[in-house]
Amino acid sequence: MPRVLELLRKYDVPASFFVPAVIAQLYPSEQRAVVGEGHEIGMHGWIHELNSELSVESERSLMMRSADVLEKITSRRPTGIRTPSWDYSDATLQIIREMGLTYDSSLMADDSCYELLEDEEPTGVIEIPVEWIRDDATYLWMGPDGSSRPDSSLDDVLSVFIREFEGAYQDADLFQLTLHPHVIGYRSRIWIVEELIRCAKAKGDVWFSTHHQVAERAASCL
Repeated sequence: MPRVLELLRKYDVPASFFVPAVIAQLYPSEQRAVVGEGHEIGMHGWIHELNSELSVESERSLMMRSADVLEKITSRRPTGIRTPSWDYSDATLQIIREMGLTYDSSLMADDSCYELLEDEEPTGVIEIPVEWIRDDATYLWMGPDGSSRPDSSLDDVLSVFIREFEGAYQDADLFQLTLHPHVIGYRSRIWIVEELIRCAKAKGDVWFSTHHQVAERAASCL
């Protein structure tokens, strides 16, 4: 995390960090440092549980407790969520609405932001879509049981991200990247993020923002 924060500070780039509540409790000073540097902290479950394996009551309780913990530590109520493992239950969206969250970033129906529907009715919740090909773990994660191992070169990973960014730039649209400090934060890998930032900065007209800011802009265009 210090290496990631240092890089973002170097290029004056804001970011959104999605933090499980238990992690926030273990490292409260880290969360306060993140917010203190102008970044956003969003919800990411209680302890990275899968919502689809919980009862509705348990899911609701853990989500609400997670928001309470993040607010207590950072003095800011989270406005958005990325569900652990991008996992949804039949009740997830309903609970998101109950909590008054303004955005979700767990689904993949488009490249652009869109408004989530529930029972075919608009919800006012903005989706900031994710995608496996824009996720560092897809290429670089090593599973503790050996079932998954990196099989792409670092140059290949950067190439995919750059091509995705260039496509988004040509469309004048969203480029959303999912990174994990424990995956990308190593000395041999963090340069990928730096090169991507340099590429975007070189355009001269790219807007770097938090997910909360993106959701606000998308909502204003509905």
